[in-house]
Amino acid sequence: MELRSVDELMDLLHACGSEHALRTAALLRRSRPADKELQVAGLVMGTGQAAEVVRTLLGERVCRLLRRRGPADDEELLRLAAEESLTARFDAGVLEDWRAVLELVAARNSRLETVD
Repeated sequence: MELRSVDELMDLLHACGSEHALRTAALLRRSRPADKELQVAGLVMGTGQAAEVVRTLLGERVCRLLRRRGPADDEELLRLAAEESLTARFDAGVLEDWRAVLELVAARNSRLETVD
């Protein structure tokens, strides 16, 4: 299985229905507001899908972060946000709030692939 569109990814995320993933992504947004790929990795890691499934759509960096093979500080931040989101109680919004960020990361990845 390979995800080829943001709509397919949104369907998967809706099916998982993870508040944990929303809180993880929201915590990452607070700590690294400019790092959209890290935020998306936090959102997607709650799906239980293999990193390879999102590589084509979201790119190599998101894939590496999901496999825990990114830079050490990014991995640590991702791990800490995932842990904190288990006990944090705040309104993390709704999944649809993340569509624009997913589209941005997917579009950026698509442009990079055409350059390669």
